[in-house]
Amino acid sequence: MKIFNGRLATEDYMSTHSLTFSTPEMTLKKFALWLGEQIKDSKTDTPTPRLLLYLEDKSESKTGMSYSPSSYLPDVDETFRPTGAIADFYSTQHENAKQSGDIEKKYCINCGGTIKYSSKFCNKCGYVQE
Repeated sequence: MKIFNGRLATEDYMSTHSLTFSTPEMTLKKFALWLGEQIKDSKTDTPTPRLLLYLEDKSESKTGMSYSPSSYLPDVDETFRPTGAIADFYSTQHENAKQSGDIEKKYCINCGGTIKYSSKFCNKCGYVQE
């Protein structure tokens, strides 16, 4: 069975293209056009769509081993992980929040001790925070 290795294709595309001033729709369109571009196949020396370079044979091997579906199914984890140009932006914001410190602190309503903003109890006196 032939499987399209979308992970490798997107990594190759993202490593060679800037996403500055690009919307998700524009990026997707550019990626689709990039996959359809005619390039020379190194094996046959004939023009072929780039998409064919990312097809992999995932059939059972001679040893009888088969690939688990998790090795070729799409990654459906939708957790936001900034990459590329925006990774620097988000890491800078996180560092600024750490440096200021006051943003995530509040004071105990009973003893006045410093506690995290999200704390439900005071670490010093144990009083329940509202």
